[in-house]
Amino acid sequence: MIPDLILRNGKITTLDPAKPEATALAIKDGRILATGSDADITPGPLTKVIDLQGHRVIPGLNDSHLHLIRGGLNYNMELRWDGVPSLADALRMLRIQAHATPPGQWVRVVGSWSEFQFIERRMPTLEELNEAAPDTPVFILHLYCRALLNRAALRACGYTKDTPDPPGGEIQRDKQGNPTGLLIARPNAMILYATLAKGPKLPPEQQVNSTRHFMRELNRLGVTSCIDAGGGFQNYPDDYEVVRQLHDRGEMTVRIAYNLFTQKPKQEKDDFAKWMKMTKPGDGDSFLRMNGAGEMLVFSAADFEDFLEPRPDLAPTLETELEEVVLALASNNWPFRLHATYDESITRFLDVFERVNKAVPIGGLHWFLDHCETISDRNLDRVAALGGGIAIQHRMAFQGEYFVDRYGAKAAERTPPVRGMLARGIPVGAGTDATRVANYNPFNSLCWLVTGSTLGGLQLYKDDNRLSREEALRRYTVGSAWFSREESVKGSLAPGQFADLVVTNEDYFTVPEARIRDLHSVLTLVDGRPVYAAGPFREHDAPAIPILPDWSPVKRFGGYGAPLWNGFSTAPSANKKSYAPSPESHPFWGSGCDCFAF
Repeated sequence: MIPDLILRNGKITTLDPAKPEATALAIKDGRILATGSDADITPGPLTKVIDLQGHRVIPGLNDSHLHLIRGGLNYNMELRWDGVPSLADALRMLRIQAHATPPGQWVRVVGSWSEFQFIERRMPTLEELNEAAPDTPVFILHLYCRALLNRAALRACGYTKDTPDPPGGEIQRDKQGNPTGLLIARPNAMILYATLAKGPKLPPEQQVNSTRHFMRELNRLGVTSCIDAGGGFQNYPDDYEVVRQLHDRGEMTVRIAYNLFTQKPKQEKDDFAKWMKMTKPGDGDSFLRMNGAGEMLVFSAADFEDFLEPRPDLAPTLETELEEVVLALASNNWPFRLHATYDESITRFLDVFERVNKAVPIGGLHWFLDHCETISDRNLDRVAALGGGIAIQHRMAFQGEYFVDRYGAKAAERTPPVRGMLARGIPVGAGTDATRVANYNPFNSLCWLVTGSTLGGLQLYKDDNRLSREEALRRYTVGSAWFSREESVKGSLAPGQFADLVVTNEDYFTVPEARIRDLHSVLTLVDGRPVYAAGPFREHDAPAIPILPDWSPVKRFGGYGAPLWNGFSTAPSANKKSYAPSPESHPFWGSGCDCFAF
């Protein structure tokens, strides 16, 4: 067969056991045709050839836990502090964006950052927010624990001294009883997301544009596939309309397998019964396909993590409600995933799964738990016996300092116990859980897996719970493919697999460990087509997309690390080769859903 495209003169890591390294590869009809030496791979008269100029090539990264569909609807509205080196710079960005934001709109920083990433190693104060943006509403989300609102945002939300605290949350007040602007998630994050839901939304046509830019930003960071974990305020099928439009128009640049997240507390079984009549796992194609249920199956099982607060006690109704839903899913051959932070919760979940397994075997479903920061060896054995998997994310890179303060450094050494999972043969996929706690940059997650340290530099893990660079890359590629039952077409650059790949700006295998997080793509292919290109490969870039609305923070700063901004007072990272993308490429508490959103 004559190739459509050949990449040559590179350092290609295929993750194919038959041929793990190559200097060239050939692509035909969106699939890998062959790999080998430059001499092995020969073009035809119409074959396009790209000289890799010695760059490293890796398989496209597959985030096994990402909230892309929801995140895309809001991406163009959000100012990003992730990857910003100092709080001083973050506040300058806030001031600039507040000045550019029109009346009626908000400035939002919706998670994905840590106070420990800043050289100041502290949170912003409410006074600093009010000084930076005296008239424009500002909402700053920090992890799942708190949100900061300036005075303009308090007015926009209607929060006064007469506003009652909602169930599960606290409005901090001054001595006179007036809200200060600090919202505290105690014991869950409902107050944070109910407040965020009060802000303006983009109109549908701008949500389409926003989702395209979010996908392009993910392409810039090497992501070619993800498994979308659903979320609160993300109802099927209504809130999937934007991504369906993009799919129907052939404009998706990230492959999505999506899970359905229940929306109605105490009516979870009804949600899934309704969806079972509308769709089934596997419906769709290689760019957009239904993957199963979760990550929320029943609200009584939501062991939301906030390591600044004690572990939550889950409701006594958990087992009855969860068993009813999981039995219905298993009986209809629906794979499922479940948010699971604490071992105490996981014990109860597995009790349910074992009972269901006796009635309807679940071993072949590709069911899995998400997160599992404190899972015990005993429960790892139970997951393995039931044929389950575990999807891990770099949440501890953002919250490790808080965990150590509460539970101690010894307990933090196995959060999560990745080596123990792999030793038992449990399928493990890597991801981010972006966009509200951890950020969507997979190289941050890979850096965490390899170094075992937080964004602030705290060493969490010893060598026996860290992965080599190749092992970490496998979790993000071959490993993640198991979670959508796509092992035969994703994960490696072997003949017959999808031609989804990333050319990195520097060599993933030789760059200093701490700088793995600084890597990004200079050429990303999905289905054998360039979807992002920069630097020496810019000529191959996809056509530019205007950024809407005109005041979007993305137009001014870009995404992760503010690559379009040259106003940093502190260099984001020294001695790194980086190529910036083009700015155009790419009752009172009764409002909205009363669930908190992962």
